[in-house]
Amino acid sequence: MSVLITESCVTCGACVWECPSEAIAPGDPRPVVNQDVCTECHGFFGEGQCIVVCPVDAIVVKPEPALELANRFHRLHPDRQPQDTWIWRRIGRTLASPFE
Repeated sequence: MSVLITESCVTCGACVWECPSEAIAPGDPRPVVNQDVCTECHGFFGEGQCIVVCPVDAIVVKPEPALELANRFHRLHPDRQPQDTWIWRRIGRTLASPFE
C-alpha cells in the first residue's frame, strides 16, 4: 500500500487533480487510492504530490520498498524515463531497479 486517505479528508479534490498516475479517484465519502497504480509519485517527483497539496494533512504514506515502486512505475509507464530518483536514495529507501 502506498498512500492512504484518512477520515480527516475534507473531500476538496486537490489530490485527485494532482496525481500524475491518476491513482486517486473521487469516492464517497472521500477519494479512493488505487494501490495497483500508486507509485507515491516515484518516477514523477521526489515526494507524493497528493500529500503536498492536501490542505488538511489527510494523506499518509504506507511505505513500500522503492524497488517495488520503481517496478510499478516502469510497468505502468514503459516509455517514460523516471525523474528525481536520487531523492529516494537520499532518504534511505533502497533503489536497485534495473530500469534506473
